Amino acid sequence: MDAMEEDPIIATTSFPEAVLDVQDTPSYVPPSPWPREFRDVQVKVHIRRPEKDSWVYLGRALVSQEIAGQSSRVVVRSMSSGKVMVSFGELSDLQAEKRGNFVVIGSVEGSRVVSWSLNALNNSDTLRLLASIELACYRCRLALVDPRSHTKTRRRIERTIKDDKRRRHKRRKDQDAMIDAFSRQNLDGGDMEPNS
Repeated sequence: MDAMEEDPIIATTSFPEAVLDVQDTPSYVPPSPWPREFRDVQVKVHIRRPEKDSWVYLGRALVSQEIAGQSSRVVVRSMSSGKVMVSFGELSDLQAEKRGNFVVIGSVEGSRVVSWSLNALNNSDTLRLLASIELACYRCRLALVDPRSHTKTRRRIERTIKDDKRRRHKRRKDQDAMIDAFSRQNLDGGDMEPNS
């Protein structure tokens, strides 16, 4: 085959215009597979303070992810006032889990646990919220530099939250037992005659 002859298959094949030569595009950057933007998520916020068994409603909030360099943090802002209710970052000692459309966050502060409940509108928002909290709070520097210390820290957080849960359930069980004992007791005080 001469260099001047054309191959009939190549001559009749049409190439899409999207196929470009590298020399034609001096600064081509392929799109990132993950978007850097985090869409804000509307939630209802509840809190359970240390040594308390009941949840307290704080109001509606907007959860956003703020990225600064290589680190990020998740910020929960009140929709009515715009004030920051709480923020979670790489330095936060916490454990997050999904329960239905709720993301329950156990935040360890010393030996006490503050629990936050973020109620998203749907399952998709709940999963996105959980993933962003886990990613923002993952101690990647510690995991790379000292994996053993990272594992110890995670176990300490899990143990503290588990102990808090155990104490809460024991308090609830003791309260139920006390209520049950009072209901069995005869509280009439005997036969008393009414004053006439």
